[in-house]
Amino acid sequence: MIIKTATFMTSSTRWQDCPEPTMPEYAFIGRSNVGKSSLINAMLNFKDLAKTSQTPGKTQLINHFMINENWYLTDLPGYGYARVSKSLRKEFEKLITNYILNRKNLVNLFVLIDARHSPQKIDLEFIGWCGENGVPFSLAFTKSDKLKPNVLKENVEKYKAVLLETWESLPEIYVTSAEKKVGGEEILKFISVTNQFLKENHINFEL
Repeated sequence: MIIKTATFMTSSTRWQDCPEPTMPEYAFIGRSNVGKSSLINAMLNFKDLAKTSQTPGKTQLINHFMINENWYLTDLPGYGYARVSKSLRKEFEKLITNYILNRKNLVNLFVLIDARHSPQKIDLEFIGWCGENGVPFSLAFTKSDKLKPNVLKENVEKYKAVLLETWESLPEIYVTSAEKKVGGEEILKFISVTNQFLKENHINFEL
């Protein structure tokens, strides 16, 4: 997919305030400091489209971008904040879950996983929640350039093994690096193919 335009639309504090759900939407989420904004920028080849920060949990709103004027990319707040109060953390969790469960044009949720770590409880719990609620999702391992190839492969295989303990099959899996611009093209290809399928089958999200 060639990215011709990528335009910031709006930041929302409630799912009800998001743009009208008239286009296919693909959301990105992950644990705090997983490198979500960096991956989005690298994938779209726009340096500062999604705001990056050294401070975990900087994204605290639902951020919408219109891509090629025919689909939405959504940058969601992360989960597992290290430096916010419990009450604020609950507000973020409520914002995230309400958006995911009520946004009817959400086609796929990309759950970002830090490839440097063994399976984390908070990631596995979120993946399990997606499964329990019938949320279509894919996994995208980030920061692959920080690891030697054999260690990267081992960490990804660990996740697969743990998931297959409770899942009959695995979701789509992508290995990415914002630094090396790896994996973004594969994600965009998935989005392009999915959008074409929706178009050919006359699936739209008009109100």
